[in-house]
Amino acid sequence: MSYTLKHAFSHSLTLLASFSILLVVPSSCFNPKKIVNASIHSYSSDGSWSSAVATWYGPSHGDGSEGGACGYGRTVGEPPFSSMIAAGSRPLFDSGKGCGSCYEVKCTGNKACSGNPVRVVITDNCPDCGSDAHFDMSGAAFGQMAVSGQADQLRNVGRIAIQYNRVACNYGRSIVFHVDSGSNQDYLAVMVEYEDGDGELERVEVKEASSESWEAMEKSWGAVWKYNKRSQLKAPFSIRLTNFESKTIEASNVIPAGWTPGSSYVSNVNF
Repeated sequence: MSYTLKHAFSHSLTLLASFSILLVVPSSCFNPKKIVNASIHSYSSDGSWSSAVATWYGPSHGDGSEGGACGYGRTVGEPPFSSMIAAGSRPLFDSGKGCGSCYEVKCTGNKACSGNPVRVVITDNCPDCGSDAHFDMSGAAFGQMAVSGQADQLRNVGRIAIQYNRVACNYGRSIVFHVDSGSNQDYLAVMVEYEDGDGELERVEVKEASSESWEAMEKSWGAVWKYNKRSQLKAPFSIRLTNFESKTIEASNVIPAGWTPGSSYVSNVNF
């Protein structure tokens, strides 16, 4: 179910590899490194925290949205996300640029708050959350901010003031490319998942087997990038990623000949 549908019912409770292998092998490791913070898109040198609001949606012990505006689908409930996710307000989601970015959040303004930081990933959009920093968290993630045994009490508050801190993602695994189900011999769209570092991509490029040149892919929606050649594509495809820290990596021949729409391909690279 998309975020929009779930949110309507529940808000008030509220990227060089030599080759790749098919299928995603879940990892239990999600250990973002604290770099510094700041504002939503930059880091400060003093590690200070910023103020925000948190709500929650979906089942009280669930993963919020299976689907969502970033396109991660059911993986949000599996390691390394493990339901520790949030839909972001306009500046956090940032038209999909914020998909995959990692934050620490904590609450202290209620007796059920533990004050301990909880790490979450932006995987969805919260269109009704306004223009300030607002984390609409999964029920599971929201409850993790509570004192042990008081998760339900904290969820009953529904809406609470929090502090947040931008952190670097460190998933403990390689980047995964999920080929969109609408892809065909002339059109390739891929969802890029589990990027370490800032978690955001500034540029994605593709190179065909028959070519020496890189072609820019366009942002489609969420974490999905597309290349519409309008003539037959020749696999295997290599993907080159550049993040907002201007770091570039290449996943060589990551999408093999014989690729199929809807399949996921694991690289052996990460930032």
